[in-house]
Amino acid sequence: MQAATLLDVSRLTARVGNGRLPTGVDRVVLSYIREWGPRAQAVLQKGSWRRIVPMRESQRLFELLLDPPRDVRTQMNLAIAKACLPPWPSQDAQGRFSFNLSHTGIDKPGLSEWLARTRQRGLFFVHDLIPITHPEYCRAGEHALHARRMETLLTAGAGLICNSQTTLDELTRFAQARSLPMPAAVVAPLAPAALQPAPDSTPPMDAPYFVVLGTIEPRKNHLLLLHVWRRLAESLGARAPHLVIVGQRGWECENVVDMLERCESLQGLVHELPHCGDAELARYLSHARALLFPSFAEGFGLPLLESLALGTPVVASSLPVFREIAGDIPDYLDNLDGPAWQRAVEEYARADSGRRAAQLERMAGLPIPTWDAHFRKVRELLERLDVSTR
Repeated sequence: MQAATLLDVSRLTARVGNGRLPTGVDRVVLSYIREWGPRAQAVLQKGSWRRIVPMRESQRLFELLLDPPRDVRTQMNLAIAKACLPPWPSQDAQGRFSFNLSHTGIDKPGLSEWLARTRQRGLFFVHDLIPITHPEYCRAGEHALHARRMETLLTAGAGLICNSQTTLDELTRFAQARSLPMPAAVVAPLAPAALQPAPDSTPPMDAPYFVVLGTIEPRKNHLLLLHVWRRLAESLGARAPHLVIVGQRGWECENVVDMLERCESLQGLVHELPHCGDAELARYLSHARALLFPSFAEGFGLPLLESLALGTPVVASSLPVFREIAGDIPDYLDNLDGPAWQRAVEEYARADSGRRAAQLERMAGLPIPTWDAHFRKVRELLERLDVSTR
């Protein structure tokens, strides 16, 4: 079998260079670097500019992405500059597999032609079709851009990797609706981050609290939780549990920001952690009464698995993908039913919560996806593609 030797790190390079913490998509790219980086070359894209980076500079770039130093932007710029100076590196990929793991650049003109000209066998990771299925939760214009991405990967991709059967089913329906070909595809679930609290970890606050994890954006439904917490503050006062929001402020979340900054009832009860490393996240999650996950749409749901892997219960929206990856373990609620969420929070906050204890029992023996299992699925796809071209 041919080695997968090209890894597109365009998005991750930009985010690390700007000092941003990794999102779920970034963690996927980092995992692929760990798995294939020692025998891979990097691919970089910016607009219509695209480059296969020479091996030496690729290895340096992977090293910086895995363990960023303080001057990471300067060092990355130096590595990229060296890759663009004479003697020009060969741009002939000679039929090697090329992973695009973050949807980066596939809506830009010329990608299909570039893949053909450089003889790459493009493999695309499909995280979700949310801008197409739920455009109301995305930036204006994102529906058309994402449709273009899906059209490109369906027509130019040698193979596709989907994080869930839900995502693959949505992509299949999109391809059928537009009479587009469906390349060979595999469902390879993601592994949660290996979060481990320190052995002497103590709760970060004395009061019972809950965690919601993810960028603050309309799709994540933070607004429902803030209304729940205002009701809790009104009914319970100082006895109300706390809410910890782990994630940076995103786009079109003005109503959430207004409540966070101007609702007096929430002050001292709701806490924002926009910059939270893995060790701190593990501490907050492991001592929480539950992770709250009231999203309107998801392609997968890493926070759900990260919480369950730590032994922390989850109260989540009743989404098909959540049931796909976690079965009947979490408590599922309608993502518009505020009173049901309030009741769940009140019940889970109690020290003698029978509802929480029941979920802890359901958790016993839960199989957590691993990266080893993920990459076995990907290698099976590569073997199928190799056989099909012989």
